[in-house]
This record gives sequence, C-alpha cells and structure tokens, in this order.
Amino acid sequence: MEKSPIKCSFCGRDKKEVSVLIAGITGHICNFCIDQAHHIIAEESKEKEGRENKKLNLLKPNQIKTYLDEHIIGQDEAKKILSVAVYNHFKRISQAQITPEDIEIEKSNIVMVGETGTGKTLMARTIAKILNVPFCIADATVLTEAGYVGEDVESILTRLLQSADYNVAAAERGIVFIDEVDKIARKSDNPSITRDVSGEGVQQALLKLLEGSVVNVPPQGGRKHPEQKMVAVNTKNVLFICGGAFDGIEKKIARRLQTQVIGYNVGKGNEDIDKENYLQYVSPQDLRAFGLIPELIGRLPVVAYLNPLDRDALRRILTEPKNAIIKQYIKLFEMDGIKLSFDKAALETITDKAIEFKLGARGLRSICEAVMTDAMFEAPSSSEKELKITGRYVNDKLKKSNFNKLKVA
Repeated sequence: MEKSPIKCSFCGRDKKEVSVLIAGITGHICNFCIDQAHHIIAEESKEKEGRENKKLNLLKPNQIKTYLDEHIIGQDEAKKILSVAVYNHFKRISQAQITPEDIEIEKSNIVMVGETGTGKTLMARTIAKILNVPFCIADATVLTEAGYVGEDVESILTRLLQSADYNVAAAERGIVFIDEVDKIARKSDNPSITRDVSGEGVQQALLKLLEGSVVNVPPQGGRKHPEQKMVAVNTKNVLFICGGAFDGIEKKIARRLQTQVIGYNVGKGNEDIDKENYLQYVSPQDLRAFGLIPELIGRLPVVAYLNPLDRDALRRILTEPKNAIIKQYIKLFEMDGIKLSFDKAALETITDKAIEFKLGARGLRSICEAVMTDAMFEAPSSSEKELKITGRYVNDKLKKSNFNKLKVA
C-alpha cells in the first residue's frame, strides 16, 4: 500500500513546497501557516491592549494639577479650572445610562485667555499625556466658512477621529483643544458688503460643534463632496477647550472697569484693581467686546485666565520643569560626551533679556539659541569635555547677535 504524501493540515501545501513542516499528534503545520497565525495573535493582542487602554483612569483634580505642576510653572488658577473641567468630563462620560429621573450632567466648555508664551498650548499638550480619552489640538487660524479656501470646522473632528484610531465611540467622548481662537474674532462691528469668512462665519459654524450635535465628518479630511463617504460623530460628550492670546483685550477690560476715565471720580472704587494684570478681571462681556459673538460665548461658560509671566516665573521656567530649556541643552551636550553647566549670573542675564523682549517663555528659547549656537557648532569637534556658561559669555554672545536691537518698547 502506497504511503500518502505529507501535507500541511491547514493550507494543504505539500512537504516539498514549504521550508518547515512541523508534525503534531494527528496533523502537520507549515511555516506559512505559523507566520499567519503569529500575525493573527499579534493583531488580537494589539486590539485587546487598545481596549484596555481606552478604560477610563478617573484621576482626581488634585492629581491632575500635581502632574501639571511638574511641567508648568505658576498659573495655579488656570490649572485648577482645567483640572476640575477634565475631572468632571471623566465623570460625565462614565455616567451610566441616564433614566428620566436622573440628573443629566451638562458639559462645561472652557476658554483660556492669556498672553503669548504663558503656557496655554503647553497646558493642553501636557494634560493630553495623562488622559485615556482621545485628545487633539486644532488650529483656528486655518478655518473658514464652508465653500471657501481653507478648512471646514469639521476638520477638527477629523483630527479627533484620527487620534481615536477611527473609533467613533471613543472619539465621541474625547477632548478637543482649539488654539488661537481669538483669530476668528469678528473683524468689525460695522456691517459690510463682504463676508467675514474666516471670522464671524467660523464662529457660527462652530456653534453646532460646541453645543452638541451629530456632524457628518469626512474621515480623511479635506472638502466634502456628494459621493464621499461620511462618518457621523455626535459631539454631545466632546469637551472643547479654547485658547487665545486676545491681544488688546486689556484695553477693553480697563474701559469696563473705568480705570482710565478723566474726571473727579477717577479711581473711586477702583483702588484694589491691579493695573499690571488686567487679564485676571476678564469676563464674557470683554470677550464680546473683543469680537466673539454672544452665541459662541454662551457655549463657553467657563472663562480661565493665565497670568503674565513675571521675572521669578521666567527664571524658574529655565531650570525647574521636567522638560526645562536648560535641561534640554545639558542633554544635547551630554550626547556628545560634554558636561554643560550654567552659573547663576548666566541664568539671571537670560531672564532679564526675556523680560525686555516681552515674549514670555518662548523668548527664553530664542535667547538661549542665540547664546548657545556657537558652542553647539564648535563643541562636537572640540576635545574639551566640560563647558561652563557664564554671565559674561551670555552678554558677549547677545552683543554679537544684535539682540540688544530687538528690545520691545
């Protein structure tokens, strides 16, 4: 009796067609089927891990703020407001099916007002690291009304879908940070024959997103067209955080507080007003005067402000946070085997220059780049294994880079 040829019990390939054929008790398996089984198991493990990662990690507000404190200097009030908003968002989306007798928790979208370089975007990026909900940052400056060159407001939700790996259910409980929201302010209070396509028109288009509605989103972004496949996303449980510099809003706050009125009653009742920091008195009324429409302000009930950075805060930003600027330079030089250090005078000089330029924390980076460029150019080729930056060295490099001519009046 002729012996039957040995074949793979899964795919039927003959022993001559495969590299390896492993024998079992009642069958055989080839290397092709082993590879395929390995890929299937890997995909299943990945999906299972993803599902576990999507489980909510309900952090308390003080835990969220503690994490923010490790990366951001100051801004305690804004951190508290943001921590509470995120915590309530966690509780809201973990709320079980609501019965008619239950109290439905409404979401509280936030608008953060602060000068450039005070940490609005950094705060959003930092909080994204500890969240187990999809998070995206969108830029309001590229948005226009539907039908005009630019991006539709639905592109914001496209980014949210991408961060959720196109899991619609996960995206519908996510958090969106809309940066530079002040750039879509109404351009003028006067009626015009031209449309304000990147200002008031965008604000009106954002209303349905912020309030909560089912929006048809093009999954790959870009313009909508009739034959394109759309994904329906319900924004009812999406938390929106808006941030902007609102440059010039201090004048509107001062006008409302009547701190610049000429007459006999000047200053009466306003003795306690801090004229160095008007932003702490910001209100929805000021946002409306700046150019946000009342309907949009009503959908952003929580208004948070970020204090301008003083000298002490800028000095601490240089060295204290986990991702501090000075720590970054030390790490860069360490990768070349060079020990870099800064003396106290150098740090003080850099801080003083940042105060002059009035660019906030971003000014610190610009100054450090001007100071360190020559050192970063020469050090990798040098035999020196130690470099100390002094106050005199900082002053010399800033003079050569003409930084003194950049002082803001």
